[in-house]
Amino acid sequence: MKIKFLGAAGTVTGSKTLIESNGIRIMIDCGLFQGIKPLREMNWDPLPVLPSTIDFVLLTHGHLDHCGWLPRLVHQGFKGKIYCTSPTKDITKLILLDSAKIQEEEAEKANKGKYSKHEIAESLYTIEQAEKVFPLFKVVKVGESIPLDAQIDAVFTSAGHILGACSITIKLENKTLVFSGDIGRDDDVLMYPPTKPKKADYIFLESTYGNRLHPQADTKSELEMHVNNTINLGGTVIIPSFAVERAQTIMYLLWQLKEEKKIPNIPYIIDTPMGISALNIFRNYPKWHKLSLEEIEKVSEMFLLVSDYKETNELILDTRPKVVIAASGMITGGRVLSYLEHYIVLPETTIIIVGYQAEATRGRKLLDGAKEIKIYGQYYPVNANIQEIQGLSAHGDQKDLLNWLSQLENKPTKVFIVHGENQPADELRIKIQEKYGYDCKIPLIGQEFEL
Repeated sequence: MKIKFLGAAGTVTGSKTLIESNGIRIMIDCGLFQGIKPLREMNWDPLPVLPSTIDFVLLTHGHLDHCGWLPRLVHQGFKGKIYCTSPTKDITKLILLDSAKIQEEEAEKANKGKYSKHEIAESLYTIEQAEKVFPLFKVVKVGESIPLDAQIDAVFTSAGHILGACSITIKLENKTLVFSGDIGRDDDVLMYPPTKPKKADYIFLESTYGNRLHPQADTKSELEMHVNNTINLGGTVIIPSFAVERAQTIMYLLWQLKEEKKIPNIPYIIDTPMGISALNIFRNYPKWHKLSLEEIEKVSEMFLLVSDYKETNELILDTRPKVVIAASGMITGGRVLSYLEHYIVLPETTIIIVGYQAEATRGRKLLDGAKEIKIYGQYYPVNANIQEIQGLSAHGDQKDLLNWLSQLENKPTKVFIVHGENQPADELRIKIQEKYGYDCKIPLIGQEFEL
């Protein structure tokens, strides 16, 4: 059996792990690279194997860095089955269509504004190509064994993180391989704790926050403070957010604060069509999260739900203090850019970063103190107040990741540490070896191992 790391090795994004066994090829996740330009450029590269020779894709969840390369895979010849949970199927559809739409729009803007280095800017894939992915989905139930081949079985188990997110256990060649996917938190606001593995010969463990502990500070109080401070200055709060789970978490906390009369009666806006659609996914899958249907309706009523871009432009020009939640979470695209073009230059604006920011994304640059930021070919001075609320991340921290390993009944042969930048991955490696004595390896992109 061979394992080849095609993404999310030495970096957080672009999750793709290829398994080859007895003539069968299985890919775990098929994500987009995000962040620094050399990584983003890898999205245009062909895979080292022909997509037509891959038999199955197993999706851990529907975030772009785990599913966003599927349209390229299918366009280049993949015709196999894509296994995932029902919420993941719905979320992936939303995210792929949104991703394709943004890419088409950005290519069009680059061509109109003539700021692309290419003679004609092209989108990585189109809406039409994204839609060709959907007929290949095959929905699985949590805990059920799925026979991929006569001697290969897969089982999906809940990972917390977002709706539908799972870890995946594959049994083949008398070995048990466990792919963590993205691990949620043991104390998340909306999601239930992840299911911990009991047996594994090889573990593929994410390390996004492998060197961090989430602060013990009260995140709701932090949100209250930033909103009130900004509104008192007559400013606007902009929260760039992942449209699935994070946006709903922030909406829920703001609703609680308003119910408790701790924040003022001003416009609260959710400006992400995908985030609004994700509310319906929460309604459709009540067993996957902690919110009641009544709470979902009450939260929704508090917010102005914006889908039409004309309304976005009207809100941008509205000078009244307000709170805006807009995609995307790492400020790599989407409607939040339109708000930032206008508001990032204003000192009374507060931008609250609420999730992981990959290297070289605009979100990371703002956290690192950038004095100016480039949006659609133009530079804007950063005069806004940049804040981070670390406690709102949907990723487990170092303690959660170590705890996820705590119920193993056997000592795995090896733990591959993936989906993390170099320092977090290495610090997690040290902690795992100290606590459990497991042999750990941090693979590089393109590396292949025989198991």
